[in-house]
Amino acid sequence: MGTPERIWAEADLPARRLAGLALNPAVPPEVLLRLLADAPLAVRMVLCRDRDLPAPVVDAVVAHPDPRTRGFFAVNPHVDPAQRARLVDDADWRVRCHLTEGPRTPLPHRPRPLPDDTVVHMISTYDDEEPLGSTGFWQQMSWELIEAMPAHPVARVRSWGVGRWESLSAQRRAALLADPDDEVREQARDMVRGQDPAWVETMLPARPCHARTDILVNRPLSRAVVAGVLAAPAREGERATIALNPGLPADAVVLLAGDADPKVRERIAGRADLRPPERRALAADPDPAVRRAVARHPDLGPGERGALATDPDPEVRLAVSVHPAFSEDERARIDYRVPLDGEFGFHPAPRVPRDPAGVRRDALSGHPMLRRRAAREHTLPADLVARLAEDDDPGVRVLLAQHHPDAPPALLLRSFLEYTGRDRDRLPHHPRFPRAGLARLAGHADPPVRALVARDPDTEPAVAERLTRDPDAGVRAALARHPNLPAARLAELLADPELAHAAAANPALDPRTVDRLVRTLGRDPW
Repeated sequence: MGTPERIWAEADLPARRLAGLALNPAVPPEVLLRLLADAPLAVRMVLCRDRDLPAPVVDAVVAHPDPRTRGFFAVNPHVDPAQRARLVDDADWRVRCHLTEGPRTPLPHRPRPLPDDTVVHMISTYDDEEPLGSTGFWQQMSWELIEAMPAHPVARVRSWGVGRWESLSAQRRAALLADPDDEVREQARDMVRGQDPAWVETMLPARPCHARTDILVNRPLSRAVVAGVLAAPAREGERATIALNPGLPADAVVLLAGDADPKVRERIAGRADLRPPERRALAADPDPAVRRAVARHPDLGPGERGALATDPDPEVRLAVSVHPAFSEDERARIDYRVPLDGEFGFHPAPRVPRDPAGVRRDALSGHPMLRRRAAREHTLPADLVARLAEDDDPGVRVLLAQHHPDAPPALLLRSFLEYTGRDRDRLPHHPRFPRAGLARLAGHADPPVRALVARDPDTEPAVAERLTRDPDAGVRAALARHPNLPAARLAELLADPELAHAAAANPALDPRTVDRLVRTLGRDPW
């Protein structure tokens, strides 16, 4: 089976026209059913994967004889997941695999979850043919099911719940250790062993990998492991990795002081208010990455905070400047610099909301990094939304636009105009993103900004036509779908190999043209 990219690359001009019809919001269900029955694979791929579908079309897709067609529907992010769940017992293992993998949604984004009973059925009945361990399958689980897994009546589901060991109560851990199912009990015992530094030492991979990093950051480490990391790290930066470990034993921490910068050590050695020598050693480590890691520890003493606040490395000073033990006055005296060119992408709402008083304190702080933290809160109250929408820090404004359902329309547009980093393309899909007045951006230097003109219902026909000849392919495709595009230009674009797909998706396409395209399988639009 060819990849979706190859299927599309091999689609000819008639198929691309029909694929555009498959996305056209003005095309009735009867036409979609014709395309599903008669059109080539590339068209069925677009129809089943790239849009929401009316109920009669969903019924026809689920019953379609071609497993590839059903497989495309199994990963559709636009339809109700309960509709995709109808494929849970599909006769073809490839369709079940596609359902398991789900829509292509990179972390931290998550597709809408499958119904809980569907996920339980998959865990209970699928075997090694279906990749249940994939990230895509986890992303399709509801949080309610994930939290209920450790006590679920189905043993195979409980075995998945053991993975939440760190967050489980002592009572729940004891129940899993005494579980009637052998596999669940053994997994629980593995978790207990995972708290033993000597056992962890035997499980540490020798080569760099995700498992090694996870152990060095999160697991209890023996002195021998730490000594090995210091003597022969598997890769650069592992000193900083173990410095992040909150349970690093005191006698092991001392090892990190052996080659500390004597100037830094001398600078802090005379401070009477410093904590024990283990912590001082980390604070004086010659690697600034280690000192940055130490700066994040919540239990730093005032002497250690003071030393790190005057560290020669600006990133160390920035890291410690947001320490919760500092007052606003103390924070203001630190010489930190907040970078303005960061990635201000989307983060899902936390399962446990932050304390509202802490959020308000951050929002009113003089430190931009703390205000940025507040701006990521999905439930920020209206008065703080209004305040942060006018913040002088671009990161605060963009993060507010990315996360808050009531972000002001003007802020959403301003953020799109000023920010070019990760998740910028999400902003125009915000329900409050403005549409009126975007035609004024037709001459903007940035192509994605010019493409916004396609969202303005009042864009002049001449402007829409001009932008279908724009130097940028994305702008051309966006304006080829504008309903104000002159009919003559729309007809021209149906013959353009590059833009025929977008032109056929234009809701202003004449119904007679739609009918001819369907009757001739895309070969004759005139």
